[in-house]
Amino acid sequence: MTTLPPSGSEGSSSFELLHEDVRRWIWEQRWAELRDVQETAIRTILRGDDDVIITAATAAGKTEAAFLPICSTLVDDDATAGVQALYVGPLKALINDQWRRLDGLCDSLEIPVHRWHGDVTAGARQKLIRNPSGILLITPESLEAFFVRRGGDVARIFAGLRYVVIDELHAFIGTERGMQLQSLLHRIERVLHRRVRRIGLSATLGDMNIAADFLRPPNRRASAPVVVNSDEAGSGVKLKLYGFREPLHEGESSETDEADETSQTIAQHLFRTLRGANNLVFANARSRVELYTDLLSRMCESSKFPQEFFAHHGSLSRELRTNVEEELKRGDKPLTVICTSTLEMGIDIGAVTSVAQIGAPPNVASLRQRLGRSGRRGEPAVLRVYIQEASIKDGSSPQDAIRADLVETIAMLNLMLAKWVEPPLAEMVHGSTLVQQILSLIAQYGGITAADAYALLCESGPFQHVPRPMFAGLLRSLAAHDLITQMKDGLLIHGVEGEKRVNHYDFYTAFITPDEYRLVSGGRNLGSLPIVVPIAEGSFLIFAGRRWRVVSVDHERRVLDLVPAAGGRVPTFMNGARGDVHDRVRREMLSVYTSADTPSYLDKVAADLLHEGRENFRRLQLDRTNFIACGDGAAYFPWNGSLAMNTLTLQLAAMKVSVSQEGPALVAERLPVDALRDAVLACEAVRPVDTVALATGVETAVEEKWDDVLDPVTLAASYASRKLVKNPTPSIAISKTHSGHPLIDLDA
Repeated sequence: MTTLPPSGSEGSSSFELLHEDVRRWIWEQRWAELRDVQETAIRTILRGDDDVIITAATAAGKTEAAFLPICSTLVDDDATAGVQALYVGPLKALINDQWRRLDGLCDSLEIPVHRWHGDVTAGARQKLIRNPSGILLITPESLEAFFVRRGGDVARIFAGLRYVVIDELHAFIGTERGMQLQSLLHRIERVLHRRVRRIGLSATLGDMNIAADFLRPPNRRASAPVVVNSDEAGSGVKLKLYGFREPLHEGESSETDEADETSQTIAQHLFRTLRGANNLVFANARSRVELYTDLLSRMCESSKFPQEFFAHHGSLSRELRTNVEEELKRGDKPLTVICTSTLEMGIDIGAVTSVAQIGAPPNVASLRQRLGRSGRRGEPAVLRVYIQEASIKDGSSPQDAIRADLVETIAMLNLMLAKWVEPPLAEMVHGSTLVQQILSLIAQYGGITAADAYALLCESGPFQHVPRPMFAGLLRSLAAHDLITQMKDGLLIHGVEGEKRVNHYDFYTAFITPDEYRLVSGGRNLGSLPIVVPIAEGSFLIFAGRRWRVVSVDHERRVLDLVPAAGGRVPTFMNGARGDVHDRVRREMLSVYTSADTPSYLDKVAADLLHEGRENFRRLQLDRTNFIACGDGAAYFPWNGSLAMNTLTLQLAAMKVSVSQEGPALVAERLPVDALRDAVLACEAVRPVDTVALATGVETAVEEKWDDVLDPVTLAASYASRKLVKNPTPSIAISKTHSGHPLIDLDA
């Protein structure tokens, strides 16, 4: 793979390569110069034919780096019919934002720019279908709909396709949507009988080889993509981690979604610190977003200040989310948005003064994305992190005693500052998404043979890790579920259930979309809510950072009618479990424990909590051993990531040794330390691990949308590929040297 540095020449040779109308537009924008990533990308795209990955920080001009040269090639190409450039983004809001960004450039060049997603009018869609042209901005789900509903038109619509641009590339890698997108792009090329150049954009890529393999799988390329990497230095980072110790008293755990004392203290600090500026506060879960928005909103009311705090998450209506985004972008009044990952992506929200993170971040990649939302226009990025730790008492777990959440957060911050991010998973089976693509393929062509489906999706397509016998077993399972049936001539068509599922509106998504109730007030749509816990008339809830009373529940139409109220409580959302932790993060945690240095970014309470954690780490003798007594059982600290721990958990279960994963530890109840050590050593002697056999029979294996129709072999293989590892990194063996210091072999 070739990685190109930014141009070091004086002046701009790349500017001269652009079409004169594109150069005129740049002059009209009064740009003083091209950014370094734009200089290099323009030369690379205009002078070559390779796929390209453009990686640079948020707001570094990646979109223009791709589309200035693309538009230069399209501006005089009037004879070509069909869409010429396809932009795929993960969010409708991002597509709307990029549509506005490109519209000015392309309008001056007379290049049509279309957007296509669920909120685009039928008239705009029909205009594109009748006369496909220019640039199309679309989500994977809407692209899927082209194949299912307009399979016969795909060749005509994309006849002139020359470029595919994938924005936020990192958000697709290793996911169901990513596999769906890979399959759809491959199917377009098969329809066109030619290769279409691909360009990936991202600010957060952990492993460039994995990114390259995702952009175009190795079995479908002659050479690896060219990587255009920006070395443009930022203006630094201002970082502070605030620690909070929960009061030592009986009551609700801080993990509930009610306003405990510590949550109120954090909210008060946010209120004092963030008022008067534009900020983002990432609270990880929708329930926590609602909790903190409510606390901060009421502080504004009680202090007689204008309202500055608003919620933003996926359950809110598009109108509410768009209003907040536009207010942020205008920047004409102070606004702090408490959000989930919905504002993690590159939606243009203007200059943000600072970013706050409540609780441990999901992973280093997310932390880096979130930090990138601050620090624009030459200002340093500002990040505040808030971590609450339980008070230690009799019966506290070793994980609480060593302050595992705090130390994990410190480890992630250290790795982020070192510019490391988690590499995405590779070599996944994706059986669930394969089911969707089989059904979509049948819809596209009206039927297909098993051999042709395997050749298209697996042999030449992205599902390379599905062997022919597994594919055959999957087809038999789909037939047993009436999703497909085989005609006498061998043609596969939809079964009755398959026809029903493909024609349902949620077919186009590769992931699970739960049934939800719509929330309305005075005829205005506020958003939607999965009813995990039944909500009755007269009950109170907090939504969109405001307090409401439920005046009626229409179960048939799935509608909750609300009126403003003084009371309220945070509703229960279907929040997903916290993401997997990488081996490197756990290794860094161990380095933090065994170091004497205190990071300069810790406040006094956080520094005291770290000191406590290190003292307890030594008191528990974790500086000497991986195995300790824990209550009437034992705990094992391998300092490995989630996948290695998942694998060991199942290996131990096969030996009739039951353990639970509790942060960085595997805990066994009523088992002596020596017995747990012997069992672990026996498991770690087995390499490689037969992960498919290990996953067979796992009760929680059904996780993804179509998992319930998979045959046992495909289900086990899919689960194993995303949750287990064949050759886990050996756990770090800790022993005591003669000098009294722990011996840690990080390369073991």
